[in-house]
Amino acid sequence: MAIGDCGGYFDDALTSELTTQHHRAHEHGSHKSSHTSPIRGIAHRQHPRRSKFTEIDVDGDNACTSIQQSLLVPLSRTSSCDSEADGESSMSITPKFSLHPRLYLLTLLIFVAVPLLYDTRWLSIPSTSVIGVKAGVINHSALQQWQKRAITDTNNYCIRFSGQSAVVNGTIYLYGGHTTTEPGQKEGTWTNDFFTVDLTKSWNVTAPSVNGLAQPSGPPTVANGFLWNSYDSLFLYGGIVSDTPPAIPDPYSLWEYQIKPGKWVEHSNPKTSKGNNSDGGNQPVLQSGEGAGISIPELGRGYYFAGHFDHFTTPGWSIQTARLYLKSLLEFTFPGYSNDGVEDLAGGKTAGSDGVWRNVTSGGIQDTAKFPYRADGSLVYVPGYGAQGILLSIGGGIATNTTSSYNQMNVINVYDIANSTWYSQSTMGDYPKLRVNPCAVAASAPDGSSTNVYVYGGQNLLPYGQQTQYDEMWILTVPSFTWVKVDTTDQAVPPARVGASCSIWDGQIVVVGGYTGPDLSCDNGFYVFSATDLKWQNNFNALSGGNTQNQQTSQDKDLTGLSGSYGYEVPAAVQSVIGGNAKGGATITAPALAASQGPLATGKAITYTVTDSNGAITTQTGTSSVTGSGNSKGNSGPNIGAIVAGVVAGCFAILAAYLGFCAWVYRRQLKLYKNHVAMTQRAAAGAPNEKSAFLASSTEGSSARKTDQSSSIGGAGSRLTGTNSNGQDSEAPPLPTGAWPPVGGNSTANSSNEDLMMGHEPTFVGVLLNPRRSLRVINRD
Repeated sequence: MAIGDCGGYFDDALTSELTTQHHRAHEHGSHKSSHTSPIRGIAHRQHPRRSKFTEIDVDGDNACTSIQQSLLVPLSRTSSCDSEADGESSMSITPKFSLHPRLYLLTLLIFVAVPLLYDTRWLSIPSTSVIGVKAGVINHSALQQWQKRAITDTNNYCIRFSGQSAVVNGTIYLYGGHTTTEPGQKEGTWTNDFFTVDLTKSWNVTAPSVNGLAQPSGPPTVANGFLWNSYDSLFLYGGIVSDTPPAIPDPYSLWEYQIKPGKWVEHSNPKTSKGNNSDGGNQPVLQSGEGAGISIPELGRGYYFAGHFDHFTTPGWSIQTARLYLKSLLEFTFPGYSNDGVEDLAGGKTAGSDGVWRNVTSGGIQDTAKFPYRADGSLVYVPGYGAQGILLSIGGGIATNTTSSYNQMNVINVYDIANSTWYSQSTMGDYPKLRVNPCAVAASAPDGSSTNVYVYGGQNLLPYGQQTQYDEMWILTVPSFTWVKVDTTDQAVPPARVGASCSIWDGQIVVVGGYTGPDLSCDNGFYVFSATDLKWQNNFNALSGGNTQNQQTSQDKDLTGLSGSYGYEVPAAVQSVIGGNAKGGATITAPALAASQGPLATGKAITYTVTDSNGAITTQTGTSSVTGSGNSKGNSGPNIGAIVAGVVAGCFAILAAYLGFCAWVYRRQLKLYKNHVAMTQRAAAGAPNEKSAFLASSTEGSSARKTDQSSSIGGAGSRLTGTNSNGQDSEAPPLPTGAWPPVGGNSTANSSNEDLMMGHEPTFVGVLLNPRRSLRVINRD
């Protein structure tokens, strides 16, 4: 049905008064329709759920009535629709218009009324009519055009840095941070960009596999916060809002991005719960910025360490009030997980849909002067060394125009998760210079005997206002706690940077973004480093196989196995420091500078059986003590086969050593026996000066006499001597055969000697049954 079919006709006899009323009504209707069109509202909110597309019927009488009503223009007292219904005109008056005015009116209807009903395509503005949407099939091209305004542009940027990132099931999620679109841009760099990088396929660093997601309208636009992740959700905590132009932060709410449905959920007014070494509980959770974060989905927890409060993080904070630096550790237990360190979750209870917060403020050395305040550091998780593993604090510090202090990296602060306690551990070797905002990831050796922490980039803020960025890659190998600097002399190294996002997957470190200083205008922002070969490479090479957590094959039955380590092998540079080989087998299994307390002094690495491609077993040791809880995806428990194999192998080793020892004793004792027999035979034949190795010269019928304390026993051919009544030395009479005095009162040795003297040849079985008896005989020789 054409619009003209509902237009009706005008009676030639319509009076001028009716004509005037008609024009007024038309102007009123047009103004009202334009005023109610919500074009800007849709474009600004970018919320697809608030734009419902509904089909309406365009066939039949209802369509004519709807269109007429929507135009709000009384074209005639009688229309063709009315004629179809009544069969006759209901009004005898007809307006007298010439052809030209009627054409003008039709033109006016087309160019004014129709755009109110349909999309104004020539203006490229997707709009909504006053009656909802255009009838018929949904205009998909217009829908896609509207969606483009809500999708992150992954191509139009110059540099990116200080964003929040997380890795879930082979996908890097990046949110917010700074983004510039032209060199030298200073204002308007804070964004709520939200996009992903696909790690399940290979790509070149010049064309990474990036996908833009819808920019959310609820979560704050922040930088230098953290994106925690479970296996199915992301949780945005912390960060600072724009300072150029200045923005005012909102009261803190935790924003959760549920990955499968692709929606954001707000958890408002969070408060802390009381627990081990924490505050008193029931305190509002405040938003801090520039702290260090870490996700441990295996335990169902996220941590945010230190940072600061100021007027760009906390609403109501006066700009005249100095920034407050922190050294507290904020813990968030994910929904559905348990945590024995929190009173509300005692007895195996699990967190509800809002999760549970705990603020650890007095754990171990945390509330002492030797535990510094800091910001802009990194946190790394290392399994083992305690019931639930440890956290390592890397880098960070404070630098203002009046004071400065840094967290020295020759001493690492270590947090025992199970005991909620901080310790310090000294490191060995040359270590990185003072730096803030480096990025850090950890990879596990195939057998778990070492965990190697990779620290990249960062900057030195001293002297104040003259920052120096770094392009170095360092490795802290644990448990040795020895630093190894990676030699990249002959490589094409990315420009030095700070505030980059680092993730590890398939044993490769993916670096996204980073501030490169004022000298570099724009930067591609995607780089890949092989954690095994210690080389920067042009491609990310996705590996086939591996589980959803990307654990080492030997660790995929243990929930504590580090994610991202699939395909990783210990680099040669690290092997030269801790021993072993590419599969592990580290010979240094404790800190090079001994730990005096804490889990590093009492615990050990979680190690696993590694089977080579030829079936040979490389290593086999114990297993994790951590058990799953809540929504954990992995399984843990003792590796019975490895334990049995180790016990059997140990027993065989002990048996072999014992048999070898007995064989040595038997050969020695047999040699002595043969010497004794030969010497006895020569003595019986009258050979002069021949004495038994076990007897002094003998004369039949002679008797032994007592000697004083100065008597001595010589070797072969020795005599017993004493002192006579005149004080002169005299030779004691020789002892008769079989009258050798006891030595040390040991009758076992005597019986062994008697065996020799009675002509009993020693046997190997006898040595096996009583090695101590035989050993005393040969020792007396």
